[in-house]
Amino acid sequence: MLSLTNPDFVTNPYPALKELRGLGKPVWHEESGLFLAARYKDANQVLRTRTLGRIFQERKPVEDWETFNYLHSDSILDSEPPKHTRLRSLVMKAFNPKTIEELRPTVERLTKELLANVEKKLAEKGEFDLIADFAEPLPVMVISELLGFPKEDEYLLRPWSQAIVKMYEPAPTEEEKAEARKASNEFASYVYKLMIDRQQNPGTDLITELALVEEQGEKLTARELIATCVLLLNAGHEASVNGFGNGMVAALKNEEQWNLLRNSPDELSGSAVDEFLRFDAPLHLFERTATEDTEIGGVLVNEGQKIAALLGSANRDEEIFQNADQLDLTRSPNPHIGFGAGIHFCIGAPLARMEMTTALPQLVKKYPNLKLEGEPVRRPTFVLRGYESVRVSA
Repeated sequence: MLSLTNPDFVTNPYPALKELRGLGKPVWHEESGLFLAARYKDANQVLRTRTLGRIFQERKPVEDWETFNYLHSDSILDSEPPKHTRLRSLVMKAFNPKTIEELRPTVERLTKELLANVEKKLAEKGEFDLIADFAEPLPVMVISELLGFPKEDEYLLRPWSQAIVKMYEPAPTEEEKAEARKASNEFASYVYKLMIDRQQNPGTDLITELALVEEQGEKLTARELIATCVLLLNAGHEASVNGFGNGMVAALKNEEQWNLLRNSPDELSGSAVDEFLRFDAPLHLFERTATEDTEIGGVLVNEGQKIAALLGSANRDEEIFQNADQLDLTRSPNPHIGFGAGIHFCIGAPLARMEMTTALPQLVKKYPNLKLEGEPVRRPTFVLRGYESVRVSA
């Protein structure tokens, strides 16, 4: 049976995932203590079945993990109805399609600012890092502006986020656990101070909206507000950074597809972003727990057992996607589940999509002759799949 931490698997999981799909049903994975649902129909069913809950298990000792634990147990992602329903309705009143569309000019402005910095890097060094200089800062800047974080503090956010999300991998080290606890405490404390300030001095940002939002007499508690802000940054920008970086590397390695994109960047931006998310998914594993005995793909998951939807595998399922292992930036329809499905469909999906479809054509039009300089450097992680560095010239 495959190991989710094997370096060769992490570098390219797709051949092994294809073998898993070939088994025709979810399989028990002893190493992680999970059933793995690799086929599209099984993974999709895992995400949509109400007797498979997103049940957060506290890390122990609780006194060491208190903040990390509530950042998850009080978030939309790790709660189930009725709590999930209440949280989602409150958050969506503030974080809605109108709010996201109003951010588009901001995304356009921030993209231009980043491209101006890229121009300086190119003049100095003849190359730039597509991740560090473009894909990574953009969503952080957008979320910061949305939440009303001071610009001078933006540099804090990505390291906090990366420290926390390393806990989602199969086997975090003791050092990574300590860094996650520290980041959780610092991030939560920072958001709490901003929340208190906005309650006393309301602004036009999302923290103010979340602090004031009400639904049938219900409001967000302080911990729920903090957990929501941390989730928006962690989930929102991880998907954007990794989805954009993975897709761009795939496109730059495929001359035919890159030529299509640079010849029609505006027209193809929507289908290209969806294909980026399908072809090399930024999130590969989403875990659920059976709240009662549940059958998935002919396999019984007993109450209390866990099953994971393998999103990256599902998005390469040959039964759903023609030429599934080939990048096709014109692919339509493209029913990928890169943003999940069911009640836990990513609330940040419209924002991530708007960011990527705004930034991609601007980048391609400015640098139609972009090319890779050396082999990109992968992050050594499977669950959240992305690149640490992608050096390019123009």
